Amino acid sequence: MAVASDSLYLGIDFSTQQLKVVAIDGNLNVVHQNNVQFDSELPEFRTQGGVHIHNDKLVVTSPVLMWVKALDLLLDKMKRAGFDFSRLRSLSGSGQQHGSVYWKKGANQVLHQLDPDESLHQQLQGSFAVAESPVWMDSSTGPQCQYLQSTVGGAQMVADITGSRAYERFTGNQIAKLYQTKPDQYHNTERISLVSSFAASLFLGDYAAIDYSDGSGMNLLDINTRSWSEVCLQASAPNLLELLGTPQPSTDQLGLVSSYFVCRYGFSPDCRVVAFTGDNPGSLAGMRLQEGDIAVSLGTSDTVFSWIKEPRPTLEGHIFCNPIHCASYMALICFKNGSLTRERIRNECAGGSWEIFSSALKDTPLGNHGNIGIYFDAMEITPPAEGVHRLDQQSNPVSGGESVVEGQFLAKRLYAEKLGYKIVAGTRVLATGGASNNKEILQVLSDVFDAPVYTLDVANSSCLGGAYRALHGKN
Repeated sequence: MAVASDSLYLGIDFSTQQLKVVAIDGNLNVVHQNNVQFDSELPEFRTQGGVHIHNDKLVVTSPVLMWVKALDLLLDKMKRAGFDFSRLRSLSGSGQQHGSVYWKKGANQVLHQLDPDESLHQQLQGSFAVAESPVWMDSSTGPQCQYLQSTVGGAQMVADITGSRAYERFTGNQIAKLYQTKPDQYHNTERISLVSSFAASLFLGDYAAIDYSDGSGMNLLDINTRSWSEVCLQASAPNLLELLGTPQPSTDQLGLVSSYFVCRYGFSPDCRVVAFTGDNPGSLAGMRLQEGDIAVSLGTSDTVFSWIKEPRPTLEGHIFCNPIHCASYMALICFKNGSLTRERIRNECAGGSWEIFSSALKDTPLGNHGNIGIYFDAMEITPPAEGVHRLDQQSNPVSGGESVVEGQFLAKRLYAEKLGYKIVAGTRVLATGGASNNKEILQVLSDVFDAPVYTLDVANSSCLGGAYRALHGKN
């Protein structure tokens, strides 16, 4: 793909705590970065960590207008910094997964007629049927999840269709709750967007399609046909086919940027908007994963995601449509017990010294003499279990903490393979996060996956993935 030498490509990420932007040139060099922190720069919305946690501790929301005003602020910052919007050839981005935006009837007309002399948040104040969007931290839809699974034929059937069993944070269950508890707001809704397609809609000046990849995190999209599942829609709320619109490939160009941005900020009128996607799929693009690769993020919680061809949905983990290659998929698995557990064992067995702990790891043979460690200090997500067990080959208790690392990585490989991941010729393990600085930990990771490990220093990988996807978006 030939690109003009002065062309720039923009990636924008509407994450939980901030709005971020990265611009790259045609050689993938980062030429501009900026951000808006919601709590500190938009204090009038009174968020903590970008959200409102309600009194029951289950309902967690974010103000839609905060996201809109953040975009005003971000673009103003870029303009003051001298960023040349006229060089932009295309833009894309991502949003925190599962969050939903409810456009009020008549809102699309407002998007079509935006006045470049006024800010977005001033003009869109009355455009949302629901002022507080439910986000991924919300866990208030247990009854809706149970109903979906009982109606469709069980948790595994929901996973077989949508890539995941019913989860409280998933958008379809949030929509069902809104319809049941606030029907007036639901019936006043003209279009339902994900955070990602909401962001794309702002730039298009029109409702943007939900992309296949982010749509996979709703418990509504059939990941096999890449269309809405009729049985899941019927179990959620009425008229959803109309309210959701037709999903589109994550690589599609949706159209030209709204004239609002051309007139107000000097965008090129030829700048194209590529479908936005979720933040996790965006990270797959930003980390440049290829078929057979697996990425392991080693942080407070550990996350594993991989590029797969033949998915096998299970009750643990998630299968999403791949945001880069429309015939492929990505698997995503979260593990709650990550660095805090490793640090606790380091403190117990090595007096708080990483050097001593790493030396013990280095001296421990591959397979740890047949011993295995299972360390679930907190209630684990994958699998839902708690407790610490150190066992030999005969299941007798043993001492020693070196097995924490090997045990954690064995679980990651086990659950990744359950979802369809396969080690193939050329497989790479891409490690990121704090623990990826420890060579001995990475050696254990390499041994368990029987593949070379590469470390990635990729900050804002989802935002960067948006810029890459902007460059490679298809007509």
